[in-house]
Amino acid sequence: METEDSVIQLASWELPVFSSKAHVFQIDPATKKSWIPCSKQAVTVSFYYDKTKETHRIISVDGTKAIINSTIFPNMNFTKTSQKFGQWSDPKVNSVYGLGFPSEAELNKFAEMFKEARGSTSSLANTSRPSSGTSSPQTTGISTNTSQINGVRDSPTPQGTHTSSMKSGSSTSSNEEEREGISHKPVGNTEAQLKYENDRLKMALAQSSTNAKKWETELQTLKNNNARLTAALQESTANVEEWKKQLNAYKEESLRLRKKVQEMESSDVNTDMFNSLTQDKMALEGRIIHLESVTREREEEVALLRHTNTELTSQVKVSIIIFFKKSSFILTYKRQF
Repeated sequence: METEDSVIQLASWELPVFSSKAHVFQIDPATKKSWIPCSKQAVTVSFYYDKTKETHRIISVDGTKAIINSTIFPNMNFTKTSQKFGQWSDPKVNSVYGLGFPSEAELNKFAEMFKEARGSTSSLANTSRPSSGTSSPQTTGISTNTSQINGVRDSPTPQGTHTSSMKSGSSTSSNEEEREGISHKPVGNTEAQLKYENDRLKMALAQSSTNAKKWETELQTLKNNNARLTAALQESTANVEEWKKQLNAYKEESLRLRKKVQEMESSDVNTDMFNSLTQDKMALEGRIIHLESVTREREEEVALLRHTNTELTSQVKVSIIIFFKKSSFILTYKRQF
């Protein structure tokens, strides 16, 4: 979309005071809701100062085509709509320009320069205004635009305020432009970005669902292992108790046999019977030693099983927490879409 001047004439007294690279857009004159790119790539956008008229112009040329030729008036505002995008309304050409900068710093520099240019123009208008009721054509136009802006601000701002305000030769403030809902991105880029984000979220949701099933399987496996180890621990504990009972019984039997041997040693009893009892006593003592060894091994095994059971219980708790967190994320995403 070209400006009203296909060729920009620069006087020798017009000097460039600031330049920056940016992607240039112009509002769609039909809908006033979407942007139309004016250049395929970033172009130079410059402020020129006319020292004879003490005014500033924003000028940008793409090849041989003039895409911006906007004179700055005191009632014009530059609005930052995002970190790298800004726009302003030019009532002279009845349109809105948008600039996409490579960085937020470049956007801030441009906005500051716009503010300074508008301020110098405003100061000029105030100093050049005569005390009588008559005024210059430029001052009259500025006053008219200001009153028209006040009229727009006092009335409700419906969809499409740009259309009515531009036809009356005024520009809107930053709050009015935000309420009009004009996107700061071209339609094609916005749709592509939304499609990319949607596809990415779908992939994340599918991955989360797959991970949730995997975690459910792992959680069930941990629960099964925990139940099996708990049963083995209970069985081992019962066996240890049983072995302790047998050990106590053998100890009592050994004590009884010792007493009997001592009694037989103190009396004149058959030597064969004494030898037999001695062998039984030795056998019982050997069995007692064996049972004590087995009991110690089983107690160590029980301690190991208890430690393993504690670790598995901790893993189950952690898995349950992770599972519920991921489930909460999936439910939140499904509610949003």
